[in-house]
Amino acid sequence: MYQIALLFMKFMIFCIIGYVVEMITCAIIDKKIANRGFLCGPVIPIYGVGSLALIWLLKPFYDNILLVFLLSMVITTLIEYVTSYILEKIFHNKWWDYKQEKFNINGRVCLKNSILFGIGGPIILYILNPWTQDFLLQIKDIYLMIASLIIFIIFLLDCIYSGIVAYHLRHRIIIVEDLKNEKLAKIPGMLERLMKKRVKGLKKYPKRLLKAFPNILKLNQKEFEIMRKIEQKEELKKTKKKKKQKISKK
Repeated sequence: MYQIALLFMKFMIFCIIGYVVEMITCAIIDKKIANRGFLCGPVIPIYGVGSLALIWLLKPFYDNILLVFLLSMVITTLIEYVTSYILEKIFHNKWWDYKQEKFNINGRVCLKNSILFGIGGPIILYILNPWTQDFLLQIKDIYLMIASLIIFIIFLLDCIYSGIVAYHLRHRIIIVEDLKNEKLAKIPGMLERLMKKRVKGLKKYPKRLLKAFPNILKLNQKEFEIMRKIEQKEELKKTKKKKKQKISKK
């Protein structure tokens, strides 16, 4: 049980470090700060998975830094590609796209990122992993297990909530895509009625998700434009209704 708690805490630390690095890098490039993760919390699981995979797979090559660098490139690139593919199939969205970058594969991975991940491999193996291990071993076993259980519950709830949010966003995009192809939806006023009927029960997606993954907005501009117009009309109707209620009370 202790070893599982230790491994999970190490995973979470790497998730947080990855989140901080990504946020700083994107803030420098975009000149604005935004939550860059899929989850609400300050963690990016792909960095945790990638880091643990590197630590486990690269142990036999510990004494060869060049081989560690090259294998880090290959392993992390493969993880990023598979993650991109799985997320796209599950949520009907391409969460990131590197087609504008040179030497990319289907826009899912690119050489620039692979090199950066390759540099990150030796940093993880020779610096971060020993430091993380020493830090966690200083915590008493019982405290570590309690902390890991609490953090795991929070992490799990975040995963469930974020998954539901992403599902609702996916469903809205699919609905609008289908409506665009329906002749009935082209009748004036019918699109709004059909849209309201079909998204009934779906939760609103937070704008944070689009800020974190602007590629979703970029690839579905027409769909989001339709959603925005319908939302604006609904808000206008609500405002008018409230004004009428106030006048009637007077």
